[in-house]
Amino acid sequence: MKLLTNGKYLWMRTIGSTFAGEAVDSLIFYPIAFLGTWSNEQVISVMIGNYFIKVFWEVIATPVTYKIVAFLKRAEHEDYYDRETDFNPFTLKT
Repeated sequence: MKLLTNGKYLWMRTIGSTFAGEAVDSLIFYPIAFLGTWSNEQVISVMIGNYFIKVFWEVIATPVTYKIVAFLKRAEHEDYYDRETDFNPFTLKT
């Protein structure tokens, strides 16, 4: 996304990745950890509640992330783009 937006919209990258990643994490973790121990309703309730807490926290923390990123870019004189990097995790090349 950084390449597609030319480094803009950091908030979209931070919140978007949390939105998607925490959905996958919650859908996998809570049923494995608690089904059979808690009622189905309780597992779903905790899963949904914790998902929204995590996404809300990312929304709250994004301004702090902006400040940290700006500080690091100034301190390191760097704003790196991996334009020529192949991010395919399934490549057979070494």
